[in-house]
Amino acid sequence: MGTALRTPPAPQPELYRFSRLDFITAGLYVAVAAFFAVAGELLAPLLLRLSPNPAVASYTVNLIFYATIGILALAAARRVAARDLRVLATRPWFTALMVPLTVVAMLILTAVFVAVSGPVQTSANQAGLQALMQQVPVWLMVPLLVIVGPFVEEYIFRHLLIGKLSRRVNLWLCCGLSVVLFAALHIVGQEQMTLQVLMPYLAMGAVLVFVYVWTGKNVMFSYFVHASKNLLAVVFVYAIPPEVLEQLQRIQG
Repeated sequence: MGTALRTPPAPQPELYRFSRLDFITAGLYVAVAAFFAVAGELLAPLLLRLSPNPAVASYTVNLIFYATIGILALAAARRVAARDLRVLATRPWFTALMVPLTVVAMLILTAVFVAVSGPVQTSANQAGLQALMQQVPVWLMVPLLVIVGPFVEEYIFRHLLIGKLSRRVNLWLCCGLSVVLFAALHIVGQEQMTLQVLMPYLAMGAVLVFVYVWTGKNVMFSYFVHASKNLLAVVFVYAIPPEVLEQLQRIQG
């Protein structure tokens, strides 16, 4: 497959070898995510100690988790991230134009996938985020949903599962694995994996995988797309009054 950025730096295969820090970061991410999915209710007493407001306590735990993983991910991928930013800096017009166009394409593909799969179903993950955003101010949600969260997920699902794993496993298998695991992560342990619930995340994952490979495995480009999509979602939720949002969801359901 050709790439959109035709003049990357000289190949640096050592950047795509798994490091000890990669295993530590990914292992911690999987372990904590699995714990939340299987036994997250055990944290309820601790959450109430952190704050009498469950939303604030949930936000605090998520911020601590993603900030910790984010620091480890940045340390593990700092050389790749710096290289990819330098590549994008040689094509500023490309980044400025293609990031918003990719987000629009993602929204269109999501609408098509959802229309094909049947009646719209809001995932528990999405419903929980919307409830959280109704109680936590936007200036606190942006660092979690727009800055840290997307970087962690791009590091795990694109950089590790495709960029590094594809040195040992077929590229297309890695791409499929990335899409499926990315979608499953957002609903596992919360509800049944129905096609209607999975579709929005499958569409988002497919677009992120495509742009990652298309740009020559540029993790910072896929990060900018992911962050922009999340920023749009945050603006959408905070701009629409809660009662109107609930009515829209009833109409869709």
